[in-house]
Amino acid sequence: MSSHAMVTVRTDAGDMPAHLWTPDGGGGAGVVLLQEIFGISRYIQTRGEALADEGYVVLAPELYWRVESSPIDESAEGAMDEAFRRMNALDWPTTVQDSVHALQELRRRDEVHGGTGVLGFCFGGGLAFNVAADEDPDVLVSYYGSALPNLLELADQVTAPSIYHFGLADDYIPARVVGQIEEAVATDHPDTEFHTYPKANHAFDNWNFALHDNDASALAWERTLTFLHRELPTR
Repeated sequence: MSSHAMVTVRTDAGDMPAHLWTPDGGGGAGVVLLQEIFGISRYIQTRGEALADEGYVVLAPELYWRVESSPIDESAEGAMDEAFRRMNALDWPTTVQDSVHALQELRRRDEVHGGTGVLGFCFGGGLAFNVAADEDPDVLVSYYGSALPNLLELADQVTAPSIYHFGLADDYIPARVVGQIEEAVATDHPDTEFHTYPKANHAFDNWNFALHDNDASALAWERTLTFLHRELPTR
């Protein structure tokens, strides 16, 4: 079984808390896991555990550390309002830099053997894209990145093999905009996979949220693991 520990990531403003999962063998390729709008929820932790069980060393920084670090239960009344409050209190360039620091920290860790990638959901899906443009990880996985429509000028700076997942029934990112994202990130990028799910809404992977779509979640996760094992082998 994988193991979990709390560690810190050095930043210009101090130490950022982060969750670290290591696989049963003690080491492997690395993945920075970037949270959705609800922070490091139990759902995000289950994804970290699942990736570690696949052989990856996973680092998930607490990106709300500059605002408030208590967890948000996405199924609770008022959770969305609280999540937006925290997200809107963040400075985007600073949060990107915190995410870059997390990637740099993961690369330095003795447990990491081989490459390192970034994987993000929702809020983290946009951050992962921005980090991939700035820091050149070995792979990028982006689930319905909510900031992506405003980041498309960075598309040519993302050179890592990439996989994207979007629902076409997304209440926050219309299908028309998903098409624009696909054109920007996939055209002339042969190492890019772009998958859409016709009936899936935003946050379809989160089993603890009202918009969860079990079929889309299972298929997207299967595709993600196939992609990771091909492009970021654990041995």
